[in-house]
Amino acid sequence: MDIKETMTADEVWASAPSPCVDICKYKRQGRCVGCSMTQMEKQAFPHSGGAEAKKAFLETLIARLAETGRNPAFWVMSYRRKCEREGVPCPLDLES
Repeated sequence: MDIKETMTADEVWASAPSPCVDICKYKRQGRCVGCSMTQMEKQAFPHSGGAEAKKAFLETLIARLAETGRNPAFWVMSYRRKCEREGVPCPLDLES
């Protein structure tokens, strides 16, 4: 049985990889053009707490992208690919 299929939603969120999609170019008020995080947010994410904290952060990040006029779908697509490359379930797929 695939480990991805046996994880609970909380475990998937708790193990969510960083929202960084490996572009790392800072413009737009110190925010990355790839993921819209600041350098401090990128450094803090792995230690940002459990499932609820990570879920709240990703929801905030998606809203931030939309507020700045960017289409969050492009970030979502890149994040899903990142999860796939790392061999971890994408927590965003739980929201579907």
